[in-house]
Amino acid sequence: MEYRKIKDEDKDAAPLTDDVESSGGKPLSARLVNMEASERSRWMRKTSVTFALTLLTSSQAILIVWSKRAGKYEYSVTTANFMVETLKCALSLLALIRIWRNEGVTEDTRLSTTFDEVSVYPIPAALYLVKNLLQYYIFAYVDAPGYQILKNLNIISTGVLYRIILKKKLREIQWAAFILLCAGCTTAQLNSNSDRVLQTPFQGWIMAIVMALLSGFAGVYTEAIMKKRPSRNINVQNFWLYVFGMAFNAVAILFQDFDAVMNKGFFHGYSFITVLMILNHALSGIAVSMVMKYADNIVKVYSTSVAMLLTAVVSVFLFGFHLSLAFFLGSTVVSVSVYLHSVGKLQR
Repeated sequence: MEYRKIKDEDKDAAPLTDDVESSGGKPLSARLVNMEASERSRWMRKTSVTFALTLLTSSQAILIVWSKRAGKYEYSVTTANFMVETLKCALSLLALIRIWRNEGVTEDTRLSTTFDEVSVYPIPAALYLVKNLLQYYIFAYVDAPGYQILKNLNIISTGVLYRIILKKKLREIQWAAFILLCAGCTTAQLNSNSDRVLQTPFQGWIMAIVMALLSGFAGVYTEAIMKKRPSRNINVQNFWLYVFGMAFNAVAILFQDFDAVMNKGFFHGYSFITVLMILNHALSGIAVSMVMKYADNIVKVYSTSVAMLLTAVVSVFLFGFHLSLAFFLGSTVVSVSVYLHSVGKLQR
């Protein structure tokens, strides 16, 4: 009797075991192994993207300064900008070709578009043109580590423009982060070895603020454009943005460096460092897109913070940069402010 009862219980339990083992068509242990493999793959991808963004961000300013010869650019900065936009356009097109081969051409991935859709791209393209050109000339007033610090001012301009243009409210913690950011940038620029209070002269600060405003407005405007049609593939949107970027840079070449290009050649003065700089600028935009897709905003924060320190350390060896206590404290405050601003965004 007891034996029959136990046997019946085994029969009742058997389907449950079968259900667990057959769920998803795989045994439970196999599914756990797959989940672990997936998590490991995701972690590896996130780590790779973070490392790539940190490396690209920290080397950006260094490569610009390093590309100079005897304190000036031997090459045309407008042609370098044109090559950056061309390379980004080509990378976007390659990404689209890959999508077309795997998924076919859809309404959201086709390049053909309407005048109304593309007519909004010239504005951010023109803003990025001016900002990118200023990026070269600002190094007449700041060093590479100082540039990495001042570049964070675009967080303030972006936040304020978000509030004005997109009507997005900022949390108190984000306003506090803005104040800390200003304090950190100022502290990092304190100069105890000179009659000047700040290392960066007035012209450098003006250029940094103008760049921050241009970058912030262009970024907010571009986001507003892309969110008008969220289903549209980002590579298509980037392609048209970069096409207008190429057009505006071509106009800049005609007005600024036409004679030099005609007499000396398009690639006159280019060196291996110049080519690396162009690759860096093009890949940085792709890396940020990958961070947004495969990682999160915190990754950008850590990358920015580590990039500031890496730029400073490398500049010590390459350019004889003096790593002062003021710079270290200022960069720490900037890192904290960027983190607080990111936390404020996540708490919305």
